[in-house]
Amino acid sequence: MLHSRNDRGKGDEAVNVLRCTIIDARGSVSFVAHADVLPALARACTDNPRTLEQLLDATAPYYEGLREQVLNGLAMFDERNVAGHYESIHQALDLCAPYEQPVFRVVDDRTREASLSPVKAGAVVFNLRAKRIIQIQNTYREITRRGASRVFDGVRMTNEVFSYQLPREWALVP
Repeated sequence: MLHSRNDRGKGDEAVNVLRCTIIDARGSVSFVAHADVLPALARACTDNPRTLEQLLDATAPYYEGLREQVLNGLAMFDERNVAGHYESIHQALDLCAPYEQPVFRVVDDRTREASLSPVKAGAVVFNLRAKRIIQIQNTYREITRRGASRVFDGVRMTNEVFSYQLPREWALVP
């Protein structure tokens, strides 16, 4: 999880995080990030990404560090969990506070349940296959069809602003 926020108090980090789950043709990946990532992910959806990597690449100019966080977390997940033996991720889900859980692939019922469980500010699913954004719970900042936000440079929010408008084929639920 990204923790380098100079413009927020340390206690805000755990409160303003949420679970993001990305679904593409290869499966689902779930991670916890600061809720400020939502507009950048929505902006990335305007490029109609088909894969997790394409989504993360499109997010990079607006929210630096997310791509590395997720892909490095997946590399660790893949190193510690092999097909049919998911004790490592199950142990992490048991021992870590929800807002400290590592990046993981949805590989069974246990990880599927965790991938849909809100963390502090909520849970949002980005279904790239169905072009659907599902806000299971979002108490921080609702994703709308059009919006704007400041760019996160990896350390703090900058004064640079980006905007987005979701294409018509993308559905927002609810």
